[in-house]
Amino acid sequence: MQDFLTAALYKFVELPDFAELQAPLLACCEAHGVKGTLLLASEGINGTIAGRYEDVHAVLAFLRQDPRLAALEHKEAYAPHMPFYRMKVRLKREIVTLGVPDVHPARMAGQYVKPQDWNQLLADPAVVLVDTRNDYEVSIGTFQGAINPATHSFSELPDWVEREMQEGGKLADVNGQKPKVAMFCTGGIRCEKSTAFLRAKGFDEVYHLEGGILKYLETVPEAQSTWQGECFVFDERVSVGHGLHAGDFTLCRSCRDPLSADDRASPLYERGVSCAHCHDRTTEQQKEGYRERQRQVDLAEARHQAHIGVRQPGSA
Repeated sequence: MQDFLTAALYKFVELPDFAELQAPLLACCEAHGVKGTLLLASEGINGTIAGRYEDVHAVLAFLRQDPRLAALEHKEAYAPHMPFYRMKVRLKREIVTLGVPDVHPARMAGQYVKPQDWNQLLADPAVVLVDTRNDYEVSIGTFQGAINPATHSFSELPDWVEREMQEGGKLADVNGQKPKVAMFCTGGIRCEKSTAFLRAKGFDEVYHLEGGILKYLETVPEAQSTWQGECFVFDERVSVGHGLHAGDFTLCRSCRDPLSADDRASPLYERGVSCAHCHDRTTEQQKEGYRERQRQVDLAEARHQAHIGVRQPGSA
């Protein structure tokens, strides 16, 4: 077993006293040597932590002592090195930023669909399938037939919905009725909030993939899958495929875009410095700074040490 356990967690639940939870939660994490970032808001909790197995589970047990978080679920993965350098518990307006008031996923989210039932839902030609992730995530993989809203951040999704609700749009009324809509995201958090937003806009038949793409790739055999490509993840794997096996993508350390083998073959790609997506967006002075950073990373790796100057995927 590898040394460090990472636990990704979230739960939409009404926490009006969320600010009072910050100090004791941080103290618990620090007492157990757990690192990462947790976000607290009136709408719930979200984040990723890492540490030794028993320490991570001690923090999870601490959270579940609160009756409101007793049903808190998490996803586990192992890493050979600690992926975070410090522990932060932050207070936020939202645990995932949509930017629309009076959207309450704990009360208004759409209907869960289990991974094994997802294909059957999508076989209905009346269902409008929407990928709620950002454009760079969609670019490396999505479900067959899914609509890409081409957003750069989740907070852009409401404007896309408003536009598509107009006559001729993908979410426009059909014969005076709003269409059935199915939404999905990486782990479930964004589609819970986006389906709540659609219900607030008057959509009655709204569905979302329980556990997100990751649970689908873990559960549904590849031969039966309608997933195409790989799934971007916010950790050192960068992307995963069926069975959650690590994919072929790496990360540009300058612009943070996922890079395929073809991307890395581009003459504009320089490891740790730039890629074809961002080569013309940085100055030569900036590139030289990135080159020095990469040299320090290589030296640290040669010594089998973590380099604190490199922000890990998914870290804050």
